[in-house]
Amino acid sequence: MPSDTRTRAAALLAEIRALRREVAAEADAACAPWRAAIQREEFLPSAHNLACYIALRHRDLRPLQRALAPFGLSSLGRLEGRVLTNLDAVAGALTALAGQGVAEHGFLDADAYAEGETRLAAATDALFGPPPPGRRGRLMVTMPANAASDPDFLPGCVRNGMDVARINCAHDDAAAWAEAIGAIRAAAAADGRHVAILMDVAGPKARIEEVQTRPDGDRVFEGDALLLVRNAFRPVTEWPVQIRIGIPEAVAAVADGAEVWFDDGKLGCTVEQRDGDDAVLRVRHVRPKGFRVRPEKGVNFPGTDIAVSALTDKDREDLAFAARHADMIGYSFVQSAADVRLLQTELARHRPDDWQRLGLVAKIETRQGVRRLPEIIVAAAGRQPFGVMIARGDLAVELGFERMAEMQEEMLWLCEAAQIPVIWATQVLEGYVKKGVPSRGEMTDAAMAARAECIMLNKGPFAARALHLLDGLMLRMGEHQFKKTTRLRALRSW
Repeated sequence: MPSDTRTRAAALLAEIRALRREVAAEADAACAPWRAAIQREEFLPSAHNLACYIALRHRDLRPLQRALAPFGLSSLGRLEGRVLTNLDAVAGALTALAGQGVAEHGFLDADAYAEGETRLAAATDALFGPPPPGRRGRLMVTMPANAASDPDFLPGCVRNGMDVARINCAHDDAAAWAEAIGAIRAAAAADGRHVAILMDVAGPKARIEEVQTRPDGDRVFEGDALLLVRNAFRPVTEWPVQIRIGIPEAVAAVADGAEVWFDDGKLGCTVEQRDGDDAVLRVRHVRPKGFRVRPEKGVNFPGTDIAVSALTDKDREDLAFAARHADMIGYSFVQSAADVRLLQTELARHRPDDWQRLGLVAKIETRQGVRRLPEIIVAAAGRQPFGVMIARGDLAVELGFERMAEMQEEMLWLCEAAQIPVIWATQVLEGYVKKGVPSRGEMTDAAMAARAECIMLNKGPFAARALHLLDGLMLRMGEHQFKKTTRLRALRSW
């Protein structure tokens, strides 16, 4: 081997070894305060790998990647599930290339090298139950109100591959939920399959409660001024449109210049000024035909910290039922480890002996939730089976649509590093589910979603048909891709 090649290999080896030492030391320091929160011993190596990944990704590794590529070595681009192991493997190869004899850490066999994938698979099974034959990922469907009464809906969903049935506790009541769960269990048993039940507590979702408008209409256009009231409406002659929402604390929290969005981003405003307890909003983003302000539409406050409990009084009531009947709990608007502990305390109240057997799914849908995702993961997965839902509807509004694609990738990477499953949610095959015809963009999105451990479909009349399409798509994509790794099966298209 040419001496200059050995010299370059030796320099890279020194860089890799220094990088490993730094990453390991930073990870050890980060894990120390986490240890008290981790009661499930099987999560300890996953937590350490998560800390290693965070330490590694705080560095710009692009020059190192380019330097490694000519040697035919790992470019470090797929090490999420095995950070130190991957660095050790690269160091081992560079040791030989540099002519320095036996590697410091040596090489692992294939099973040991794939321990991260094994732990991710085990965590996925612990949350969702056993995998379906031939398919790694799971399929989830949101239940409509008539799920139990429609004789064809649930059998069709189970037959076409539904693995998880989601019940949204924002709708209906305990009697309706019990009827739906009975019908789901019966349909699954008839088909000889396991279908897990996810009950999703609504959380403090801000919605328009009441609108007061002048007689000339409730449609608003770009440049219009609105009044967001904390308590009482003002005289109708004073403002063309006044809005009261279900979380008055949010009105109190918004400052001048803050963003306020309505109905999943259809209407965007900024706070122009405070007016006593109320806030004057100026419309900045709306369709040319305007926007009709209606009750029940969602409201988002990107960048505003709102001092409100992650559990509402209704959530606490709903949890009394969900803790007894569901396999896992969906937790909306999780923003911190404290939020996780609050829910776990409530679950322990209802199931003191075995609440840690219940699965927990954290719906990440705010900027704060994204920023604090590592602490959320440790607090939850350290005590019970856990997964993360990328709730792309609210999250896109919170982050900005232009950042959504980038951020969903980063969340996938972080969760793989923590070896916990991800649910890809919101508008997957939405056109097919609602109208029976998918768009080209939806099919591409669904193919990208196959990298997650579970894909969620919203409710709609064609959900069973969409499941059939998605089941086949996931099987095919699984032959081509695992997480970030491309699988080079033989191609027959040419």
